[in-house]
Amino acid sequence: MEKLIYPLWKPERVDSDAFRDDLLLKAQAWTAFAGVRGLRVSVADTAVAAGEQRRMAAMKPLPDGLLSVWLDAAIAERATIEAALDKVVSRFHCYLVTEAEPIRNSLHPAAPGERVHGMCHVVFLQRPPRLTEDEWLAIWQGSHTRVAIDTQSTFGYRQNVIVRGLSYAAPPLHAMIEENFPEQAMASHYAFYNVEEGDDEGMAKNAGAMMESVSRFIDFDRIDVIPMSEYLFKSPA
Repeated sequence: MEKLIYPLWKPERVDSDAFRDDLLLKAQAWTAFAGVRGLRVSVADTAVAAGEQRRMAAMKPLPDGLLSVWLDAAIAERATIEAALDKVVSRFHCYLVTEAEPIRNSLHPAAPGERVHGMCHVVFLQRPPRLTEDEWLAIWQGSHTRVAIDTQSTFGYRQNVIVRGLSYAAPPLHAMIEENFPEQAMASHYAFYNVEEGDDEGMAKNAGAMMESVSRFIDFDRIDVIPMSEYLFKSPA
């Protein structure tokens, strides 16, 4: 089984909520396509408007949505998905990834096709040229993962290492992260960093530890952060 991620851009004259509604309407049918073992849709809609302050953009324009799909064999089966996407989006890219899931969402499960609680931080990374791939992965997955879990209020955490781009002219990205945060974390730095409201010392401590850790393997001019609403239509598990 292989996982593909598709950054999606909406048609120019379609607003974010209409784009979301169209994607969700069609995504249920996509789960029945041959070889589809799992399917998740995420969209930057008005439900996550309070998280706008968390957006960061190296890629312009930023994607408006994300499709994750698990297939038995990507090369043989992705054409059907991409033909369907062509009818909904203005453009997309496709990447083959390997996925790790340090935190499974057991606190806020949602029924298939229903909105997952809170927001999903969708993050695209480029590996800094100063690091080899082995060094980068050792820092990110070997030590930073624990820091991220300990300093933030995430209840779901998926790490996707990009193996290669499968679509023409796909930008050279190296990873995509999906982090589920509670609703309060959209607007509150305290909630984001998992401390009580008003706990300035605790927030500064956690934020400082997080920034110190990420600076080891991320260049901040090479990162995209997009708050999105998440919908899991079919779990690969």
